[in-house]
Amino acid sequence: MVEDTRGRPLRDLRISLTDRCNMRCRYCMPREHFAENHEFLNKTEILSYEEIASIVNSMVPLGLEKVRLTGGEPLLRRDIDKLVKQLPSELDLALTTNGLLLERYAEILFDSGLDRVTVSLDAIDEETFQKMGDTKESPSKVLKGIEKALSVGLKVKVNSVIRKGVNTHSIKEISDYFINSDVIVRFIEYMDVGETNSWNLDEVVSGEEMRDILAPLSTIKQNYTGEVANRYSRGNQELGFIESVSKPFCHSCNRARLSADGKIYTCLFASKGNDLKSLLRMGATNEDIRIAISSIWKNRDDAYSENRGKVERSKVEMSYIGG
Repeated sequence: MVEDTRGRPLRDLRISLTDRCNMRCRYCMPREHFAENHEFLNKTEILSYEEIASIVNSMVPLGLEKVRLTGGEPLLRRDIDKLVKQLPSELDLALTTNGLLLERYAEILFDSGLDRVTVSLDAIDEETFQKMGDTKESPSKVLKGIEKALSVGLKVKVNSVIRKGVNTHSIKEISDYFINSDVIVRFIEYMDVGETNSWNLDEVVSGEEMRDILAPLSTIKQNYTGEVANRYSRGNQELGFIESVSKPFCHSCNRARLSADGKIYTCLFASKGNDLKSLLRMGATNEDIRIAISSIWKNRDDAYSENRGKVERSKVEMSYIGG
C-alpha cells in the first residue's frame, strides 16, 4: 500500500475514457465553451484499452480497490465491454453515465463483469432536465435506462447536482421517485470544477439545506474510510450527500484520476497531471508504471476544498479529467 504526505492511501481510480459528451450540462461542459468548433482529443491521443488495463494492473499492488469508468460520456466510446473484461475481476468496477445510452448497453456491461452504474440525473421533469443539461433529450430516456440496468442485475446509484434556483425542487422529486426502489440517490453540492462553469457560491445548496427539505432522516455509518458521501436513510431509502463545499473531505480523499490521454491527476481540482502515456509508448513495463505512480502519490499534498478561496489557481475541466 502507498500513502501520500497526509497518510491517505490510493484506493480509488477514476478513468476518463473520452472527453466528449452528448450533453452540455452547465456545471460541467457549458456549450459556449464546448461548441461544435471545440477541439476534442483525437483517436491517437487517447489511451487504448490495453494501455488502460496496463495502468490499472500496475496500481493493484499499490492498494487499488475501485475503478470508475467515466468521461465525458463513457458510453460514447466503442466496445467498453472489451475494456471491462481486461480489468482485474477482484476490483469493484463501476461506470458513471448520463444514462442516455444506458438502455442500449446495460446488458452488455453487466455480462462483461461491470458491478454498478452511477447515473447523473439532475431533474425528472423535462423542463428542468433540459435546462440543467442544455439538451433536447427527455429524462424518460434516462429513467428507462435505469430500469433496464436494474432488470439485468446492475446495481444503480443516481447522482444529482443541485443548483439553487434551478433544480432545488428536484431534491424531493428525485428522492420520491426512487423511494421504493433499490436505487441509492446521492445529492451533490454545486462545485467550482474547471474554469468555465461560472460557479457562484450563492448558487450552492448545502447538504444541510437539502436534508432539511427531506427531513426526517436517520444517519447511516460510512461503508469505508474515504467514502465521500454522508449517508442517511429516508424510511427504507438510502440517500447520500456529497458536500465538497460546505464539508470538505480532503482529509480522507483516496482518489486518483486518469485522463483519456493518459495523464494521472491527484485531485479533481488539479492544475496539471503527470504523463503516463508517454512512458507506456516508450516501452515502460507495469513495474515501471507502478514505481512512477507510487512516487507521484507519495508526494501528493492536495487539499483544494479545505483551502477554497484562499489560493487562486487554474483548474482542469471536469469533462477532461473525469467526474
